[in-house]
Amino acid sequence: MRSPALVPIERPQVIPLPSIQESVRSILGILATHDHSPDLPPCGSGSEEVLMDTEVDGYRYLLVRMPLPDHGPVRLSPREQEIVRMVAKGHPNKVIADVLSISSWTVCTHLRRIFAKLGVGSRAAMVAQLLQMGAIAPENPNKPRRK
Repeated sequence: MRSPALVPIERPQVIPLPSIQESVRSILGILATHDHSPDLPPCGSGSEEVLMDTEVDGYRYLLVRMPLPDHGPVRLSPREQEIVRMVAKGHPNKVIADVLSISSWTVCTHLRRIFAKLGVGSRAAMVAQLLQMGAIAPENPNKPRRK
């Protein structure tokens, strides 16, 4: 008797890439030749727009344009802000840990939480996103450093 975990399952149908590209081009062509139908009701909160509602082979297909999610301002704790500032200046975790009198493991934990809040996966992406959001100021290279 086989275990349910070892029962073979059917492989999903693989659609060749050219076929997908042709389908997308076809949909874009249909949309280009038709104005957005005013008789289609807006979806959900009103910020989505139904571009196409059609039935093919007994299945209903909707093409909906949705706005990008706006997550609002990211809230960083004071400790996270200190860590972000030091990472932006190029300090490694060990230096940050020594300056803040915490372990390098704690710095790593703070960084993981910051990455999760921002939806990024690296220190560089974190700094770039925070610069773009205006949460940290860019370092002025012409400004003399304090010694």
